[in-house]
Amino acid sequence: MRVACSFLLLILLILGFQSKAQSLIQAGPMQGYTEFRTAKIWVEVSRQAREVEIGYWAKEEGINNLKSIKYNGSLGNEFNPITFNITGLKPGTEYEYQMNVSAKTPGVYDIVAMGSFKTQDLWMYRKPAPDFKFLTGSCAYFNDSTSDRPGTPYGGDQSIYNTMAKKKADFMLWLGDNWYTRDVDYYSRWGLWNRAHYVRTHESLQNFLTAMPHYAIWDDHDFGPNNFGASYVYKDESREVFKSYWANPSYGMDGKGIYTQFAYGDVAFFLLDDRTWRGADDLKDSIKGKPNPDKKMFGNEQMTWLKDALVQSRYSTFKIIATGSQMLNTYSPYDAFYHYPTEFQELLDFIADNEIEGVVFLTGDRHHSEVLKMVRRGHYTLYEVTVSPLTSKLYDAGGVEKDMPIVVKRVEGKHNFAEISVTGDKNKRKLTVTYYDKQGNQLENWSVNEQDLKEK
Repeated sequence: MRVACSFLLLILLILGFQSKAQSLIQAGPMQGYTEFRTAKIWVEVSRQAREVEIGYWAKEEGINNLKSIKYNGSLGNEFNPITFNITGLKPGTEYEYQMNVSAKTPGVYDIVAMGSFKTQDLWMYRKPAPDFKFLTGSCAYFNDSTSDRPGTPYGGDQSIYNTMAKKKADFMLWLGDNWYTRDVDYYSRWGLWNRAHYVRTHESLQNFLTAMPHYAIWDDHDFGPNNFGASYVYKDESREVFKSYWANPSYGMDGKGIYTQFAYGDVAFFLLDDRTWRGADDLKDSIKGKPNPDKKMFGNEQMTWLKDALVQSRYSTFKIIATGSQMLNTYSPYDAFYHYPTEFQELLDFIADNEIEGVVFLTGDRHHSEVLKMVRRGHYTLYEVTVSPLTSKLYDAGGVEKDMPIVVKRVEGKHNFAEISVTGDKNKRKLTVTYYDKQGNQLENWSVNEQDLKEK
């Protein structure tokens, strides 16, 4: 009888802990940018939280060597996303952490969540580049009956995130349209914050958020209204929302944009902003037979940064350029980079003239997935990997795109994500893309060798 009572007491204590945790923490924790000696941990707490701190320790040293960081920002707001910047870490080391929240008495905390993370291994000049893999995808629609348009729901079920959470990947890269603003959100600062909060606190996401680090870019739907760019009056507020809900390495320069870059192993990642400086899609591509110089997708500042960053990353095996709109599709009637001819030719010429090797484009948006190629005379073939959609409505390629000769692989009619791995010995590295459906079944597979992306 005593054993049964003790067991019942333990269950009640666990349930009490879970109930308290759920009332104080609304989303996460989520690991963000992590390098050799720093890591970002994001969490959203409820307005009842008065104090929040994170305690962390190297797993090999144990909790007796716990260090803590107290959040000193504003709390008690309707939306309370927090990012902790943990510094002074050791490379290649696994850490554990606990999220502590005080709801009543200052300094008296409840442990509301626990997790772990690992810093990147310091391999340069010491050992071969590490093999690694990451997940990626775009177009994540979460149905909301209070603001969705009438008719068949635009979003599918959310089981894909639990499938992705079970993958042993090193990080996730979200390729835009990571949530969809609605008609009721577009012209309200509160609406933009509320939409991000609604999605981030969705129960279906929580396991995935804690499973691995997350990086992100945006596209039109998580920036503002459909196809909007530079003219959107709340673009500065949208940037603040993005900064508050994603723990990226940085967010543009001089207070503008969200572009950034990071390195993982021997691969350089360039995360572009295709909205802040974007001219309207319906501007004419050409005027009087010449490319329209006023129609730009990325803007002068970002293009200058990208070109310089590509040169600085010359010795990275692969250089992955991620953005929302397709970059190499010259058949699409939609919002592809090709319809911004001045910048399109400028970037292609720069890559060719400066012999930038190892470039692979990574994009979303299209509601189907595909690998595209661009054969260049005198230079290596460029490839683009498009991954879409995670949960939003499915669209097959049609019209002139249906049988376009630049398609290498295509996935249609399936919600899907991709796992991209980088493997192999020095000078023999290989990038492999595997598409999976929401149940985790393999759909397509494609790979490219390091030597195939070098100038001859």
